[in-house]
Amino acid sequence: MIVQSDSSEPGTILRVRGPLEFKCQLDSTVGSHIQKVISRTFETLRSRVKSESLVFTVCDSPVVVWPNRGKQETLYASPEEITPNTLCKDLQQWIKTDEQESSSKKNAKSKSKKIPTASVINLHLMMEVTKPGPLPALTLNRTVQKHHFLRTTLPMDCVVHTTCNDTIGVACERLLEELLHQLCEMEKVSLQHMKGTTLQVPEPLHFLLPESKGLVTVVYPAGVPDSQLEAHRKELHQRFELPEDRPYFRRANVYRFPNETYRDGYLRNPHLAVTHPSLENGKLYLVQGIYSYHHYMQDRMDDNGWGCAYRSLQTICSWFQQQGYTERPVPTHKEIQQALVDVGDKQGSFVGSRQWIGSIEVQAVLNQLLSVTSKIMFVSQGSELASKGRELANHFITEGTPVMIGGGVLAHTILGVAWSETTGQIRYLILDPHYTGSEDLQVITDKGWCGWKGPDFWDQTAYYNLCLPQRPKTI
Repeated sequence: MIVQSDSSEPGTILRVRGPLEFKCQLDSTVGSHIQKVISRTFETLRSRVKSESLVFTVCDSPVVVWPNRGKQETLYASPEEITPNTLCKDLQQWIKTDEQESSSKKNAKSKSKKIPTASVINLHLMMEVTKPGPLPALTLNRTVQKHHFLRTTLPMDCVVHTTCNDTIGVACERLLEELLHQLCEMEKVSLQHMKGTTLQVPEPLHFLLPESKGLVTVVYPAGVPDSQLEAHRKELHQRFELPEDRPYFRRANVYRFPNETYRDGYLRNPHLAVTHPSLENGKLYLVQGIYSYHHYMQDRMDDNGWGCAYRSLQTICSWFQQQGYTERPVPTHKEIQQALVDVGDKQGSFVGSRQWIGSIEVQAVLNQLLSVTSKIMFVSQGSELASKGRELANHFITEGTPVMIGGGVLAHTILGVAWSETTGQIRYLILDPHYTGSEDLQVITDKGWCGWKGPDFWDQTAYYNLCLPQRPKTI
């Protein structure tokens, strides 16, 4: 496991990835022999990482770095302008981006809104195959012997966080240390989860921990599910002084780097692109973690006019999925309707209908499908919502889950509140499921489909029910 500096500090994350080929011959299937051979093979790999043949290439750039080749054990790089004393942040000028390919594209992209992300420089791990000088003569040996041959590819993936003043020389030293350490962790995992002569491929994963603990890299066996790693996760929680009632090290909690996109097409956390209001002595209380924005007309489903609560429920379910509380996919409208039939809340004819649901039904579905309990806040008229700042603030502090609010024929998702305890002023961060357009962050934030609303946003005379999902106590 590798602990990195707080990635929220100014600076750049350097991430190096690449394959290392693991191969060894087993002349016996005796456990002690297998362990010795595997350990010897990992030691050989660590020697290769220390050798002059190790190469880092900066992705989308002409920059090549040999971290172990140079005078006085310093690196050698190309182009020649790059020296060990070059600042890491200066590597950015060598990287070719999509915006640089076309000035028109650059102008268009400069106008579009993006969610703020950390600066990441990606490097590729490579090994030089040939060495300077004449090639040695080939020697052929033929033996007749039965043996097992183990061969796999180790997916090396290391990150370090650099400050504005860190040089490439210092950063490469740290990357080398992390690569060597990761190989040690991979060796431990491989030996621990070895089944006969079958090697479980070790898988490095990055997690961004709360309370400024920064990025942490953990090596898991790729073929072992999360359900069988609970004891290991408890050990990690104790080591990093994390509460044992929330999942931080499940695979669903893996940190997403800025260049990694989600394949499902949904926007994540659009509220991060919204400017927060300023209230006198006010504080922000926001949703914790990651969710997907679900709204009308997605998934080839025409639910315009009746599916807003379904979409709000889907956003909530996505939150529990992406925080690692469940591996169940976000439910469809029919699956939501079937769940309500299964609990006896609706008749069978409800499935496939276009009937509305409200906060009480959302509570029932969360319990039925995800085993998630919820509190219901009853508000007899919309004007009372202005006085619910303390309750909502407490919810986002303790639970941090999206809140579904339903009243009349409308449903919305509350992602946070800005509230002043001294003046009573309040603003609500609303995610509106009634949006029918494409996944355009600029439109969604500029047009207020995700944005801050005042107390007058609600019908002052209508009653509202708020569903406040509670976090399961699990690791």
